[in-house]
Amino acid sequence: MADRQVRLRVKRQDGPEAKPYWQEFAVPHRPGMNVIACLMEIRRNPVTARGEPTTPVAWESSCLEEVCGSCAMLINGRARMACTALVDRLRQPIVLEPLTSFPVIRDLVVDRTAIFETLKRVKAWLPVDGTHPLGPGPRYSDADRQLRYELSKCFTCGICLDVCPNYHRDGRFIGPQPLGQALYHLLHPTGQLNREERLEAIMGDDGITNCGNAQNCGRMCPKGVPLLHAIARLQGETTRHALRRWLWR
Repeated sequence: MADRQVRLRVKRQDGPEAKPYWQEFAVPHRPGMNVIACLMEIRRNPVTARGEPTTPVAWESSCLEEVCGSCAMLINGRARMACTALVDRLRQPIVLEPLTSFPVIRDLVVDRTAIFETLKRVKAWLPVDGTHPLGPGPRYSDADRQLRYELSKCFTCGICLDVCPNYHRDGRFIGPQPLGQALYHLLHPTGQLNREERLEAIMGDDGITNCGNAQNCGRMCPKGVPLLHAIARLQGETTRHALRRWLWR
């Protein structure tokens, strides 16, 4: 039908300190359209369902094919990527909200600085000792290589943090995302140079022991990153590290 429309209800906020409010929109339906296409239509014609002019809805996106991780938001109450959320599979009105675990900048845009701060904390990089030839690279098991590949799929969307009941802005739990990246770098032979620093970083009061094993992170990760396996393995690593530290003190 040419006059078929998609109804959306968007939670809006004009700035970090502003009060949130709701607006409803109706955009023309097109076959195969996703939530991003709806937001683009609102941007082209920023008019509410009542015909009132308004400002375009602010959101983040880049790749449009679930690679960059920037368009994560709540869609009908579920944290997911807007670029792969097909309209025809969603209940209407489609309710769009910003992720709840991060400060809102405007509308559906949130400040995910906390993710990158925790990545600094777990030293999510490999130390490089100059650019001179180092000879053949170190070897490690095929199982660890495959696990590192799966962990490398993380694109810092923040969904695992948003669905984790133990993660809060007040910092009571470091969260599953940096734990996965800590193991990713810990598995690399060169990453072993910072082994103790990484393990110490996740053993604090807000560290891995505050994981409540809700397992939401593993179920909801859009890239299927094996976060549950990573957390379980790190629990073993930190236990052994703590025991060695106690024996050798």
